Amino acid sequence: MAHIVILGAGVGGMTMAYEMKEEARPQDTVTVISNHSFFQFTPSNPWVAVNWRSRDDITIPCAPYLEKKGINFIQVAAKRVHPDKNQVELDNGQIVDYDYLIIATGPKLAFDEVEGLGPNGHTQSVCHVDHAVEAGKNWEKFVKDPGPIVVGAVQGASCYGPAYEFAFIMDTDLRRRKIRDKVPMTYVTAEPYPGHLGLGGVGDSQGMLESAMRQRHIKWICNAKVTKVEAGKMFVAEHNFKGEVIKEHELPFKYSMMLPAFKGIDAVFGIEGLTNPRGFITADNYQRNAKFPNIFSVGVCVAIPPVETTPVPTGTPKTGYMIESMVTATAHNIRALLDGKDPYHKATWNAICLADFGDTGAAFVALPQIPPRNVSWFKEGKWVHLAKVAFEKYFIRKMKKGNTEPIYEKYVLGVLGIKKLK
Repeated sequence: MAHIVILGAGVGGMTMAYEMKEEARPQDTVTVISNHSFFQFTPSNPWVAVNWRSRDDITIPCAPYLEKKGINFIQVAAKRVHPDKNQVELDNGQIVDYDYLIIATGPKLAFDEVEGLGPNGHTQSVCHVDHAVEAGKNWEKFVKDPGPIVVGAVQGASCYGPAYEFAFIMDTDLRRRKIRDKVPMTYVTAEPYPGHLGLGGVGDSQGMLESAMRQRHIKWICNAKVTKVEAGKMFVAEHNFKGEVIKEHELPFKYSMMLPAFKGIDAVFGIEGLTNPRGFITADNYQRNAKFPNIFSVGVCVAIPPVETTPVPTGTPKTGYMIESMVTATAHNIRALLDGKDPYHKATWNAICLADFGDTGAAFVALPQIPPRNVSWFKEGKWVHLAKVAFEKYFIRKMKKGNTEPIYEKYVLGVLGIKKLK
């Protein structure tokens, strides 16, 4: 009998729990540990932040759905992982022993790396549903007395899609309210050009996103490092391609949403051999840590190097399709180990994404994610917006049913007319 513990109950953690339970032997136990009682469909947070969705629309309680599948659930935050003892120490003092540990926590949001950044500072966030709900409250105040908006992602950020989405969603909402003319908007990003996405661009993502922002009268500043944020003012250093500061900007705003850089969570940060200097979990081709071979990792917490050096640091995103493939690989490899075999299943590190622009959207495929690629494809259209709306409902319904099917492969590839990525 083996005890398999999963840290985290997000997109990676919940899907991991369901798939691991199905792959495990009848005598094995699967336990999920999370600091939250609920699962949130994170891709919908930008909609929550303009009140197109409510919190209840995009969250479900974890315990009843996990327990229905025979999966234990502990709703207490992890204080520290002790890999030399095969234990997880929780905030309440409880010790959880494990035979295999799967880290699927997502990131720690490093708002503290920029003075004045984040919900406890002067900017909004769509990284968590709690942040998005608060952003929605502030949005309602903003639209009654509109003014300049600054939106984007700071240096070291590794997930740029939600920043573009939120910029275009705000634009759509403002146009519907017929107050867009009262709101100058500036997109600020560490990317060297619009559409870089932390991926070195995908197809004509640069041209398409530049065109989309021009059509919506959104100005942009790239190679940007946010030095500090004050109430109603953002300080930005713009760099050239040599990394030299060429202009200092002081951007006034009445509303701002900036994505932060990510780090590893405190429970694993600084554990030698487990994490890199930023606290992300190092893993081999089988999602397995080299020093602690009974520890696996999936999702945003996995260490992936930048695809290229940029004048201002940018990270590499982990899209839903990639996370799903990590989950499947991990489940199969742990089962192989339980059967006395070597791990054999490798994740397909391909990137596919549906990005909503409010009343239209963009989809991209990067195969593989890190260039050079066999496929590099980027398209825009209203069909993407409709597909993402439908996907939200599809994904949440699958989580309630204890889904073990490859959701992204079945739905998103189907929408794109692709049978399978190899």
